[in-house]
Amino acid sequence: MRDSTRRPWIVGVSGASGTPYAAAVLRALLAAGEDVDLVVSRAARLTLLDETGVAFRDAHAAEDLAAWLERGADGKPGTFPLEAADLARVRHWPAGDLAGGPSSGSYPAKGMLIVPASTAAVAGVALGLSKDLLQRAAGVTLKERRPLVVAVRETPLDGQTLRHLVTLDGDGAVVLPCAPAFYAGAAHLQDLVDFVAGRALDAVGVPHGLYRRWRGELGAARGEGGRRGRAGLS
Repeated sequence: MRDSTRRPWIVGVSGASGTPYAAAVLRALLAAGEDVDLVVSRAARLTLLDETGVAFRDAHAAEDLAAWLERGADGKPGTFPLEAADLARVRHWPAGDLAGGPSSGSYPAKGMLIVPASTAAVAGVALGLSKDLLQRAAGVTLKERRPLVVAVRETPLDGQTLRHLVTLDGDGAVVLPCAPAFYAGAAHLQDLVDFVAGRALDAVGVPHGLYRRWRGELGAARGEGGRRGRAGLS
């Protein structure tokens, strides 16, 4: 019965720098009681190893995911311990598995977030290349008119990438640059990461407590200080 009623959010992690953004999104989805299907591209595994020291392996996906998600944006282990029941709600699909569940429109998914989205992933999705499961799942999400968030992480952007992003916007995707705000009283690197992750979740309507929302009071965040006392302009 559990499998028959399961409707996950698909989270695709591509090779751009910014794996802490993906970790924050994954933790928040689990905290909200959501099921998750995870696709980590081959390039993303190199970035993850470089940024966190975690080697993400298909044969040890559950173990490696736990080691990754417990780390904060500064890479220190043990920052965000998760329950085994939470991690059990994540289903990992190898990026090379083009017959995986998310490759089909009949697979019951709520939508997809690509966090972070490299310019190569952006191009692949915009052009419909489907070179791996991440790109294929994104294409399926668009054709089924499900929510797709593309959290692009690159700077500067050239004209070709900008045109690809405009194409994705026209196809119904939410283009969400990984651009943290500095007006919200951030006191830690994790605060800036959480702001972007929170905005990505806002785009698909998943509740979270990653940042304090703007209340119309200038300077309120500076007066309150501390994590979770931050304002976020919509």
